[in-house]
Amino acid sequence: MPPIGDSDMKLLKVLSLLIDYPSNELFADDTLAQCQQIVTSSTLISPEVRAQIVALIDDLLSTDSLEAQARYDGLFERGRSLSLWLFEHVHGESRDRGQAMVDLMGQYEAAGFEIGIKELPDYLPLYLEFLAYQAAVTGDDIQIRMDIADVSHILALLAARLKDRGSLYLGCFNALLQIAGKPLEIVDDYQEKISKEQRDDTKDALDKEWEEEVVDFLGAQQEERCPSQTSTQNLAAKSAIKKPASAPVHWVDFNKSSMAKN
Repeated sequence: MPPIGDSDMKLLKVLSLLIDYPSNELFADDTLAQCQQIVTSSTLISPEVRAQIVALIDDLLSTDSLEAQARYDGLFERGRSLSLWLFEHVHGESRDRGQAMVDLMGQYEAAGFEIGIKELPDYLPLYLEFLAYQAAVTGDDIQIRMDIADVSHILALLAARLKDRGSLYLGCFNALLQIAGKPLEIVDDYQEKISKEQRDDTKDALDKEWEEEVVDFLGAQQEERCPSQTSTQNLAAKSAIKKPASAPVHWVDFNKSSMAKN
């Protein structure tokens, strides 16, 4: 694997590390200090956004790993509105999401990029690491910017929600938008769109989601036991379901999804 540090897009590797779960390795040695150095010297983002990311790094440097992990869990892993799995914001739990995963994995394999962890290919930190790798391999920074621009609507949505919650992680998403050539005003536009959203990370919201999942699970079990569901006619109908045709990865149908699901 070529050294990611040889590319100006090494900033993507830093953003990948910062957006990912703050493992103990992030706090080891001088990893965060090196990240800060790369951010402060990057010409891909504005001084304002550099300062935002430095503030996040400074905050991590002044926090022990356990506290950082607890805060991260409370932010990104409670509810789905700040999910870092990109296709969840595009396809939800629909069958199209599975095909999109296959397509993206095909891109990784074609580029010689191997996933060494048990993670879905649309996980944002993983995708950013892939793009940093691609930049080092191909030197085609324009294509990398276009790839990020393809998901800029998702990044702007996440940025708007992070801004609404006053999170220092906002700087990382602002950086990605600037790399993609998008004005940061787009975040304010999305803030207006989400202004009527109900938070999905509250105790009541999480309890409600858990109850709905239990009901769906029990309902599915009951259907499996119902004789009418095993009739020849029903089995024939099920067998008529067609597998989606293979196609390139598409991010553009985000606008067709209901933002209330997030």
